[in-house]
Amino acid sequence: MGVIPNYSGILVHDFWATYFMYDCQHSLCNAHIMRELVGIVDGYKQNWAGKMKTLFEDVYDYIFVQNKRNPVRLTEFEKAYQNILDEGFGENPPPPDHLTCKKRGRKKRSKPANLLRRLDGYREDILRFMYNAVVPFTNNLAERDVRMMKVQQKISGTFRSVEGAEIFCRIRGYISTVRKNGKSVYEALKRLAEGNPFTVQDLMAE
Repeated sequence: MGVIPNYSGILVHDFWATYFMYDCQHSLCNAHIMRELVGIVDGYKQNWAGKMKTLFEDVYDYIFVQNKRNPVRLTEFEKAYQNILDEGFGENPPPPDHLTCKKRGRKKRSKPANLLRRLDGYREDILRFMYNAVVPFTNNLAERDVRMMKVQQKISGTFRSVEGAEIFCRIRGYISTVRKNGKSVYEALKRLAEGNPFTVQDLMAE
């Protein structure tokens, strides 16, 4: 649609490889990573995954709840991150060559091993939120914005016209914008019905 290809900011997303083809900075959604960590704890009983999840929770609390970013403390978090990775790699050593040498292509790795490699190789993108105040911890805000579109598709299957889809998107975009600016959705819709909707200038002025 011409949005992401022309985007030059920081793109927050899950680890879908196609996103990395775009020429911008990237930040990985940590809610997705934490769900994977829970899956590894439940399915593989590996201690490092539980420790990493707890570390993410502690960092989130420090930055977004306590609203602190002391460089010394952030360095301590990074050291803890590395220590947990080291423990994880110890729990997931690479398979011996003789078990895979007869097969072509890449060696098959377990889910814990794949996540460890991602946490290690993409740590700058994963931890970008620690050092850049405009980067969120997850991409949940974007997912919430498109959720009602998916609900509409689930209920009706599709829109009956392009015009109907555009109207739906305009209304949902308006609701999302006023909610993000701390306004009442009821009041916003009431003003819309009266022909006096909130404008961007109104929201920025307040």
